[in-house]
Amino acid sequence: MNSRRKFIQKSLLASAGAAVLPNVVSAEHLAALKKRVGANDQLNIGLIGCKGMGWSNMNSHLLLPEVNCVALADVDQSVLDQRSANVQELRGKKPKQYTDYRKMLEDKDIDAVIIGTPDHWHCLNLIDSLSAGKHAYVEKPLANSIEECNLMVKAADRYGKLVQVGQWQRSGSQYAQAIDFVKSGKLGNIRLVKTWAYQGWMKPVPVKPNGQPPQGVDYKMWLGPAPERPFNENRFHFNFRWFWDYAGGLMTDWGVHEIDIALYAMGVSAPKSVMASGGKLAYPDDASETPDTLQTVYEYDGFNMLWEHATGIDGGNYGTTEGIAFIGNNGTLVVNRGGWKVIAETENVDGQRKEKIEAMELVRPSGNAQQIHCKNFVDAIKSNDASKLNCGIKTGSVAAINAHMGNVAYKLGRKIYWDAQKGAFTESDANLLTQANYQNGWKLPQV
Repeated sequence: MNSRRKFIQKSLLASAGAAVLPNVVSAEHLAALKKRVGANDQLNIGLIGCKGMGWSNMNSHLLLPEVNCVALADVDQSVLDQRSANVQELRGKKPKQYTDYRKMLEDKDIDAVIIGTPDHWHCLNLIDSLSAGKHAYVEKPLANSIEECNLMVKAADRYGKLVQVGQWQRSGSQYAQAIDFVKSGKLGNIRLVKTWAYQGWMKPVPVKPNGQPPQGVDYKMWLGPAPERPFNENRFHFNFRWFWDYAGGLMTDWGVHEIDIALYAMGVSAPKSVMASGGKLAYPDDASETPDTLQTVYEYDGFNMLWEHATGIDGGNYGTTEGIAFIGNNGTLVVNRGGWKVIAETENVDGQRKEKIEAMELVRPSGNAQQIHCKNFVDAIKSNDASKLNCGIKTGSVAAINAHMGNVAYKLGRKIYWDAQKGAFTESDANLLTQANYQNGWKLPQV
């Protein structure tokens, strides 16, 4: 760590401060930068789950000259081969390949891992990585159950390693500015916060027959602790998100991003009650299980928060497909990945309509938030300081737990109540739905 601290002064990126990372770095430029990085200053990273967001995160890390991708782990050999070729193209050297991530974790030269597996694997992947002495960047949502979230936080405390959760909106300039404005009090009393994701690109998931796994896929390992069932293409790779065995649908996939910002700005972490209503209203006969239409109402001290999502529709609140709106007596602040703005309330003053606060046109973000998020993880490791993480594990757990609460309320079909002191629902059937359900001989880790 001492050498890594010194590297902060030596690195060109560090000397530029919080520099905005470019979207593309030429191989020649990166090679020139890398020559200035000593062997002891390099960070060796392994990737677990290499297809979608896992590779996106690895690719962003590889924009940093001090980062090396030394190992890949995936249950799909074709994905391993593709990503090995990608790494060789970027860095001129192929990483080691593993079909079982636990073998990869035995490599003592690996400093940190990126976890990009389906949600139902996050808990095992992370706790195994931490116990092996690795720092970790884990994709959102943190886990597939509230029980797993709590266990993962406990493991991070026990093993003393840094964990960054992939809720990269925490590294977006527009969100930081919007949060500061909300906390300034200028909006007045905020009684309602809206969070939403309208996903017009999502079409029906066509019903397909069960079949055989593609050649080179270890399907039994892919299932891991999920219930055993025949292979179906619909449940594999990207679409796993819409099946309860592996994930929580849009409520946890998009919800953690928006709910995270909402709760942070409002200074709360747990609701008093939750209720939800929705279902498969857009595509009732498609293959997916999770609701394509959902409204969830969270009750916090002094305000309510509404989460809503819909597939096949882009016309969300305030003309945006996704976002967060803080609705106050003086005005409404709307923020999403495109920027933030303030819509002023008006009042009658001597027969004239006057704005209660100054309206603000859209302020667009600067920089690439995901790349900044990855750089933040690396910088925190180099300084060995978890307080520098933009989205540490406790932050990630709060967002994931609140999102899972919404799914529990939806499954029960009634209003449920949360006891913050006990960290549990007041209803036994609700608490049953917070638990992990490991099968096929896999056991929940002991911490």
